[in-house]
Amino acid sequence: MAKSEEEIKSDIKQWIREHGGAYAAWYVGISKDPRHRLFDQHGVHEQNDWWIYRQAHSSTAARNVEAHFLSLGADGGPGGGEQDADHVYAYKKSAHTNP
Repeated sequence: MAKSEEEIKSDIKQWIREHGGAYAAWYVGISKDPRHRLFDQHGVHEQNDWWIYRQAHSSTAARNVEAHFLSLGADGGPGGGEQDADHVYAYKKSAHTNP
């Protein structure tokens, strides 16, 4: 179920607060298929790592949320993801994730 930009920001901020680390310890990105990005491309362990994703109402909204977290110091890069990427994902980086 798609959420507003503010709802997604709140959910991810809460998740980061609960699971520790500065924003720089987290990677935030966007994707049409966040599970593939998280587990196949970034190497996040589904059972043992801290991760979250939320669907936005549009690609523009997802990009706005991504930009917000990058401005707070999260790792990642603007302009990535598929053109129609409508999910925002975040994970706590570790030695086995990329990055």
